[in-house]
Amino acid sequence: MTVPRLFLDSGSPYAYLAAERAEQVLGVAPAWEPVLLGGIFRATGRSSWSQTGGRADGIAEVERRAAAYGLPPVVWPQPWPGDMLAAMRAATAAAAIGPEAGRAFLLAALRLSFRDGRDLSEPAAIADAARAAGLDAEALLAATGDPAVKAALRERTEAAVALGVHGVPTVVVGTQAFWGDDRLPDAAAALRAAGAAPGAVG
Repeated sequence: MTVPRLFLDSGSPYAYLAAERAEQVLGVAPAWEPVLLGGIFRATGRSSWSQTGGRADGIAEVERRAAAYGLPPVVWPQPWPGDMLAAMRAATAAAAIGPEAGRAFLLAALRLSFRDGRDLSEPAAIADAARAAGLDAEALLAATGDPAVKAALRERTEAAVALGVHGVPTVVVGTQAFWGDDRLPDAAAALRAAGAAPGAVG
């Protein structure tokens, strides 16, 4: 069976919108893959809309989509965007524990960031995400300094770019990459075509 791969960075509000809806829209649980968006930008020569003249419009669009999806109002962390390197290393360490641990940490981190407005560049916020996910906060924070964890995040990010991941969230179905929370229905259609998601809904 084709298992969709969901690539996320905890600093992306669109990743938050996708994380809250992915399983429902896809009709199957995806494999959650932590990547470093800054690394993707460096590899692809792109940059974030959050640092352009379109910032205000982008923020308004995120808030509009959250309301349309029935999600709580977005609370923006300050500063935003922030440095997600340690948080994504923690997400990588959580994923190494197991798929459910990785999913639980990323979802908790995204909710802390965009529901509670917490700055995930702060160790205390990372620790709170770990606790919310039922993980050992001290161990996860310690893992952010582990050379093996650092290498794993870097290698996963590079592999994602090679798959065609140019931003987050991206769902990869086979050889197809669907970038953006608004592309979840397209990814669901690809899964249905592959016979992997009989219960997918829009």
